[in-house]
Amino acid sequence: MDGSSPPSPPPRPYASALFSSKGAGVGRRALLAAVLVVGLLSGCTYYSFSGASIPSHLETIAIPIAQDNSTSPINTLGNDLTEELTNRFVDRTSLSLTTNDSEADALLEATIQQYTNRPTGVSGNERATTNQVTIRVKVRYTDQKKNKEILNQTFNGVAKYNPGEAGLSGRRQALQNAIENVADDIFTTATSDW
Repeated sequence: MDGSSPPSPPPRPYASALFSSKGAGVGRRALLAAVLVVGLLSGCTYYSFSGASIPSHLETIAIPIAQDNSTSPINTLGNDLTEELTNRFVDRTSLSLTTNDSEADALLEATIQQYTNRPTGVSGNERATTNQVTIRVKVRYTDQKKNKEILNQTFNGVAKYNPGEAGLSGRRQALQNAIENVADDIFTTATSDW
């Protein structure tokens, strides 16, 4: 042995070197970029949109049948909307449904103000090619434990259909889609402001 110290290991590359022109080659940069993208994407797959943010002091909710003040020819509109709202607030949160409005921790009241089914597209022979169903709903959501109004807002649910091709069944499906759309908007708004 010549008395000299053993050779030191080569310096370790850092992430910044992988992106510099003096650092690793294009292959390593591409590999690092691919690993980062896969890591980000796999992280997103574990994120759930089904839950909602509800304060821990709220355990029960009352959702009376929606009052229908529209001139809709559909006599089940209030029940249909109430069912969709109940599905969202009970199935997607920790809230339990109660029929006692005065003893519920939270109260969700909905009033259907308007229902329309109007042509939005017309063919050359003046026949409707597209109709739009719109339902306008006024909502009041109250935290009854804290005597605080959480939400007081009007929402619109909209859906389109082709009356020439789909006829009455198309109108029914469009109405169901409009109800689901407005229920989704109400639920999202009511549970995102906590």
